[in-house]
Amino acid sequence: MSKLIVTTLTLFLIALLLPAAPANPPDRPPNIVFIYADDMGYGDLGCYGASAIKTPHLDRMAAEGLRLTSFYSVSPICTPSRAALMTGRYAARMGIDQMHLANVLFPNDKTGLPQSETTVARALKARGYATACIGKWHLGRISPHRAIDHGFDYYFGIPYSNDMNPSPLVRNDDVVEEPANQDTLTQRYTEEAISFIDRAKSKPFFLYLAHNMPHIPLHASSRFKGKSAGGAYGDAVEEIDWSVGEVLGALKRFGLDKDTIVFFSSDNGPWYQGSPGPFRGRKGWTFEGGIREPGIVRWASHIKPGRVSDQPVATIDFFLTAMALAGKPDVPDGKLPVDGKNILPFLLGQDPTPPEELYLFFDGAYLQTARMGRWKIHLARWNIPRYTAASSQQKNVRLAMPELFDMNVDLSESYDLAVQHPDIVNRLRSLILDRLRTFPDEIQQANAELLSPANSIK
Repeated sequence: MSKLIVTTLTLFLIALLLPAAPANPPDRPPNIVFIYADDMGYGDLGCYGASAIKTPHLDRMAAEGLRLTSFYSVSPICTPSRAALMTGRYAARMGIDQMHLANVLFPNDKTGLPQSETTVARALKARGYATACIGKWHLGRISPHRAIDHGFDYYFGIPYSNDMNPSPLVRNDDVVEEPANQDTLTQRYTEEAISFIDRAKSKPFFLYLAHNMPHIPLHASSRFKGKSAGGAYGDAVEEIDWSVGEVLGALKRFGLDKDTIVFFSSDNGPWYQGSPGPFRGRKGWTFEGGIREPGIVRWASHIKPGRVSDQPVATIDFFLTAMALAGKPDVPDGKLPVDGKNILPFLLGQDPTPPEELYLFFDGAYLQTARMGRWKIHLARWNIPRYTAASSQQKNVRLAMPELFDMNVDLSESYDLAVQHPDIVNRLRSLILDRLRTFPDEIQQANAELLSPANSIK
């Protein structure tokens, strides 16, 4: 018998003895992973133009999937942006007292995401998914507002921003370390994420991996510290990039690559460091630099590799998209208005140019800007920058006249076209007013002045 035949038979017998890689049955819905950075800028990834910071894993994820260039968070600060991601609803719907809409939640706050809200985790759990939140929750630190009170089977992380004290590392109900060693935080979040994937792989799962970095104070493990040309900020981003590579590698190792859709984005634009790319503004502003984020979606064998789209979509669309992935593209209770839409056909390339959607950008209770198609309208903004010594004097001020920017050609929001297009301004104002009528009374009252007739263009 020839050596070739012997070798072939040997390999065949070995293949028979090896355990088969797990594969989803045809009727099993896909696993869903959402990886969320904190305060990362649009321009901080190589595939979005970064040169000082190296992000080979995220760049490859984009090359193997869909890169979105008009992907939005609907708030320029932490708590309301996360509320929108989890519920598909603007945080302004949830009550000023409940959500501390004028700012963000702090460790001594006793409020948080109301139980009346249906989170994506709770809805997916009802559809048979295992669920885990690893990292920053920032929607309430005590019952009934914690991640484990809102549909997550498992939680591990710092429950709010990493600059707040105390900074406990929590597993479900228990504090396991205080203060948390933040140098190893990204590494430990990654290990926990892979462990959850391993434990949950026999059924569909939803993993929400919400890194605390690169929010300040900046931390990275010894493997990454001092290595990036982008300084400490770059170290933190490059470790997040490594983490993404580890998670994607684990999915392949467990035979789950083709059965898992992976999203990557950030909650808002960069704070003191980081790059907003070509956009105006940073964290705390509803200029593009505060709300336009990296948006990458990868699903092997389902999303065509190398796609790039400038179609405006947002994190608020994730809820109904996840419901569609789970096989039931509807609101679980049918009792709450959901502001986002199902973008799964768009992600899969079945509907490359979906109907134009009106996206509202609140800061606290105040609606300041909105985008629909190529147009972005500004109606109000803060009188002074956030996070300065004079921040206590900050006020939301209605603009004397609305400003209109063509986002197809004016990424820096530098050229006001309102006078040239009064019909577009008035149409957008009318649509915004109609939408605001569906919000709680206190939100309507907070925005009544900017929508008065005096704010229209003749």
